[in-house]
Amino acid sequence: MNYHAWLAHFPKITYRRYSHLKEYFFDLKNLYDAELDEIIKAGIEDTIAFEFLTWRDQNPIDKILERLEKEEIKTVSLGEPLYPALLAEITDPPHTLFYRGILPPNESPALAVVGTRRLTTYGQTICEDLVTSLASQGVVIVSGLALGIDGVAHKTTIDAKGTTVAVLGSGLDNKHIYPVEHQSLAKKILENNGALISEYPPNFQAQKYTFPARNRIVAGLTLGTLVIEAPNKSGALITARCALDYNREVMCIPHNITSPTGEGPNNLIKFGAKLITEPNDILEALNLQTIKQIETKIKPESNDPTEIKILNCLTKEPKNIDRIILETKLDSATTNSTSVMMEIKGLIKNVGGMNYIKLI
Repeated sequence: MNYHAWLAHFPKITYRRYSHLKEYFFDLKNLYDAELDEIIKAGIEDTIAFEFLTWRDQNPIDKILERLEKEEIKTVSLGEPLYPALLAEITDPPHTLFYRGILPPNESPALAVVGTRRLTTYGQTICEDLVTSLASQGVVIVSGLALGIDGVAHKTTIDAKGTTVAVLGSGLDNKHIYPVEHQSLAKKILENNGALISEYPPNFQAQKYTFPARNRIVAGLTLGTLVIEAPNKSGALITARCALDYNREVMCIPHNITSPTGEGPNNLIKFGAKLITEPNDILEALNLQTIKQIETKIKPESNDPTEIKILNCLTKEPKNIDRIILETKLDSATTNSTSVMMEIKGLIKNVGGMNYIKLI
């Protein structure tokens, strides 16, 4: 019988209370039949001990384990071989993790990739470029399944045939995976040998407080956290602060100083976070000498004067075709036809609404 999995369903079983119970009872099977006075002697508050007994009567272990099996949800607890080694090192690790899919081996290097839900084209492009290179080299990409940068990190890893882990602030049963917009993404993660992880049992609905708690797990599972873009009040910065608390590396993408979503990373860089401009910066920061240095892609070049004019006026920030025409002083027909050819060559990209960015 998995008494850890059973106990993890009790809503008020904090890490501190779990530690008291484990120390006192040693084998949690003894807790299953314990009387009120024993539970109080273990260091549990009177009111919580009484609530626990009421809950225990209503939640027999057989019923709970049957539900986990039905939902294809497994558990791993502190001290067990499969429990993530890095996560066990933090000050407040989840005593039990619920998971679906395949947990990466402890020896696999893992990187947290986080950022704002309101991502920019710049942020998305940088995230895709970096994650593609790292995931294809065997770096496990960990994020929170949120909209925005999190989703891009997970999707890009899957496209690169890499391994990604999503940490949720909700239960892992299909009905409660949050956000609902990413339920299909969660399914793809599982189909591609990734994992969904949560410290919350099935049927648990995401709450405001569960997301900061989730962020500590994202940071705790990884060697370092990469902040792609985030405003000053962002959950991504909570993950970065957790990483600092756990003595893990914090890395950031630099942004234009006027960018609202660049405030977070720029400030972190100002106070000592590692500035990242290419994948090898991350390998160096994480001291991953065992991973082959990522070769810089051979960039396509252009010798065509018209293409060079267009390239010179573009950056990673989107620019509308009308602005390109104005700055290059090319006529509309030439600009449009040349832009189409340049996109085919992989020199530029139309990110929507005839807005272009430079790819080289």
